[in-house]
Amino acid sequence: MSQAVHKNRTLIAAIGDEDTVTGLLLAGIGDIDAHQRANFVVVDSKTTQEQIEEAFTSFTKRKDVAIVLINQHIADDIRGILDEYSAAFPTVLEIPSKDHPYDPTKDSVLKRVQLLFGD
Repeated sequence: MSQAVHKNRTLIAAIGDEDTVTGLLLAGIGDIDAHQRANFVVVDSKTTQEQIEEAFTSFTKRKDVAIVLINQHIADDIRGILDEYSAAFPTVLEIPSKDHPYDPTKDSVLKRVQLLFGD
């Protein structure tokens, strides 16, 4: 695909726990567009799986989002949707959180790379 198609994809979206999202916001990723849609969602014990799925679907449909960062332990809650997602943009990256270490065996992107290289 041409670079012109993706030139408006300038945002990083985040779905994560409070500490992760706060850190990313402090790093400067926060944005609220003209339609009052934020590019981040804080997931806590009251957040339902449906709300996480809705946030993921919303972020992956937006034309201004280039990367979706999601805590791996939250990604586990919507693993089916993540495994079915195959678009190049926005790219979905699973990241660790303070309380949950990264597990490469669960990472859907890493699984696809290993499949391509026959590992």
